[in-house]
Amino acid sequence: MTAAPDLFAELQWRGLVHTASEEVAAVLAREKLTGYIGFDPSAASLHVGSLLPVMGLARMQRFGHTPIAIVGGGTGMIGDPSGKTQERLLLTKEQIERNLLGIRAQLEPFLDFGAAENPARIVNNADWLCTVGLTDFLRDVGKYFTVNSMLAKESVRRRMGGGDDGEADGISFTEFSYMLLQAYDYLELYDRYRCRLQMGGSDQWGNIVAGIDLIRRLRAPADDERGPQAVKRQPLAFGLVFPLVTNAQGTKFGKTEAGAVWLDARLTSPFRFFQFWLNTDDRDVVAYLKYFTWLDESEIGELAELVRTDAARREAQRRLAREVTAMVHGPTALAAAERASRVLFGGDVAGLAAAEIEEIFSEAPSSSVAAASLAGEGMPVADLVVASGLAASKGEARRMVDGGGLYVNGVRLSLDKRTVTAADTVEGRFIVLRKGQKNHHLVRIAEP
Repeated sequence: MTAAPDLFAELQWRGLVHTASEEVAAVLAREKLTGYIGFDPSAASLHVGSLLPVMGLARMQRFGHTPIAIVGGGTGMIGDPSGKTQERLLLTKEQIERNLLGIRAQLEPFLDFGAAENPARIVNNADWLCTVGLTDFLRDVGKYFTVNSMLAKESVRRRMGGGDDGEADGISFTEFSYMLLQAYDYLELYDRYRCRLQMGGSDQWGNIVAGIDLIRRLRAPADDERGPQAVKRQPLAFGLVFPLVTNAQGTKFGKTEAGAVWLDARLTSPFRFFQFWLNTDDRDVVAYLKYFTWLDESEIGELAELVRTDAARREAQRRLAREVTAMVHGPTALAAAERASRVLFGGDVAGLAAAEIEEIFSEAPSSSVAAASLAGEGMPVADLVVASGLAASKGEARRMVDGGGLYVNGVRLSLDKRTVTAADTVEGRFIVLRKGQKNHHLVRIAEP
């Protein structure tokens, strides 16, 4: 296992240190720490934006430190106002519990829970937040927070109309109290597991500092006649936050026209997941290789040079897509996603199921023909091409065939084949037409 002192340097060259406690680099160099990151159970799956903190915990473990993932069953009932301009919808306990199960399963491939020296842990903050009494919490925790300091936090100011964008929807006392709950989480983890490092996105810095301060106030030993020459005491707890990831257009990472890109294959298929990474902008791909893969500095440097000198090959994007898809969905799903990607870019569809065809070409133009029209001797190719809109006339369609520019299910149409029959369909449901190299059309077979 890699020696612990390299962790901070590893995060730095990858561009993952946005803000950190002043002493954290030195402490990480000489000690093995326990650190944690919290995950919001507002959905049954994590999304690609969650990969940055997940990889943060995994990097901790690889460098000899001990990671804790908090799945916020307690804080999830409140909602974090950070980065939000409107109040979150509150989930029921049953919804949160279902979401927790999905998130736990997605964390397991990244973290080693059976490691001999530094096993990872998953804990649920409902274990303490849902059992502490209100008056006890206000007396033991709330008295250490001033309303003035809480109002100064960026997430609160934004909601009250003091943010840079001027938007304001107000903030309820429920969400206003979130900072206290997250600070209490840090205190509990410090007491239970001697957890001394909290990491997260840069929008969490204020909450993390609040937890550090609470630990200092409640757990630091009392000063004993410490004079002006007393040695400065090392802080008990530390924070480190990652940059918030955006794309080259300045929009939030992981958001597409189709919505969020999820880690759950039932919500975002491995093929769509692979395509998301494959479509990364040249301006983003090197940073994403640093953030989301295990490739070392030398390997990423070589790919960065290819982006600079031969961007059209998109080798960096392909490597990014392969690495992340294999990590999240496994090698079998990666192989299927790559096969589907080759079909999309002009490959033979042989061996693909109808469901795969439908997904691959879900965004391609489509039309329908009656199943009866393909019976017997079938339908003239020229009629099918005109009906699809790939040609304006039968004459143009015949010229496409004669010129070798028409493909049926990825196979170039021969001059002697002038009809399409039921045998040319995929499971009786689809025919894939292609004009040239990239102009696809999906023909759906309609049953009577």
